[in-house]
Amino acid sequence: MTRTEASPATAEPSVAAKLSTLDRFLAVWILLAMAVGLGLGRAVPGLDDALAKVELGGISLPIALGLLVMMYPVLAKVRYDRLDAVTGDRKLMVSSLVINWVLGPAVMFALAWIFLADLPEYRTGLIIVGLARCIAMVIIWNDLACGDREAAAVLVALNSVFQVLAFGLLGWFYLDLLPGLLHLGDGEHLDISTVKIALNVLVFLGVPLLAGFLTRRLGERKLGREAYERRFLPRIGPFALYGLLFTIVILFALQGETITDRPLDVARIAVPLLVYFALMWCGTFALGKAIGLAYDRTATLAFTAAGNNFELAIAVAIGTFGVTSGQALAGVVGPLIEVPVLVALVYVSLAWRRKFPAGR
Repeated sequence: MTRTEASPATAEPSVAAKLSTLDRFLAVWILLAMAVGLGLGRAVPGLDDALAKVELGGISLPIALGLLVMMYPVLAKVRYDRLDAVTGDRKLMVSSLVINWVLGPAVMFALAWIFLADLPEYRTGLIIVGLARCIAMVIIWNDLACGDREAAAVLVALNSVFQVLAFGLLGWFYLDLLPGLLHLGDGEHLDISTVKIALNVLVFLGVPLLAGFLTRRLGERKLGREAYERRFLPRIGPFALYGLLFTIVILFALQGETITDRPLDVARIAVPLLVYFALMWCGTFALGKAIGLAYDRTATLAFTAAGNNFELAIAVAIGTFGVTSGQALAGVVGPLIEVPVLVALVYVSLAWRRKFPAGR
């Protein structure tokens, strides 16, 4: 997957012209992958059950493989010797923590109750999606939008730490304590172990991050930075897209029958998700520009705020409430809406790039 480095102030004929041929039709490839996955889930009896059995410790191995292939090339592009400049950016770090772990879950909680007050299972599933902050696919959206790779690596690592420490506590707060305090009804108990969350983080971020770091260090040592970035990275770049498409096919093949059998329920769940992604991304992008962040870090902040860890949300919903539960369906609908919406926001982000001063 390639990335152009044109100046924000440069006059260009179109957003699409900035992208490689492979990336230019990204939306088409993703829609095709979703259709193929849904079609396979419907057409091949027992495929979902067969894929679901290929797991280890509750982690789907096919999805883990797809995410590893997807994230590895991007994380191999990160210049790890520049991470200090990111961690020293207090505006970026504080904004990310507040948006992801205070505002994000609160916004999803409010939207779930506003739109799904009469459907408690779906409401609970959406709240779980809001608690699972993104640590994987955001790497791809950020790279396509020409965001700051080093900042993305730091922010997803930060989200990972907080995910292990705070997911269970926030689940108790939003599903059990807060509904009672607001007299909204009986709460739900979320049964998820810290060990399982840590395993999720290790598989979906730790492994590709370590692989990318070692590739960068060893590659630069052998080839030098200039040759590593000019000769090696372009060879592995397209595998990010291949991994993304493979992950989408597997994900939708696993849940194809469930999604297509309950279209009206999917539509009800989709509405608050659409509002959530729009609010989180647009609001965060506006905040980044307002506080003086450069375009690349503003885009990174926005995509890390809008994305969610769908694999963790689905695993928690299934483990706690069962594979046929409404909570699990809400978790599955999450990526069904998130993937095309965030792809569209990549193009919006590139178009808004022109509004930033040159050099920022």
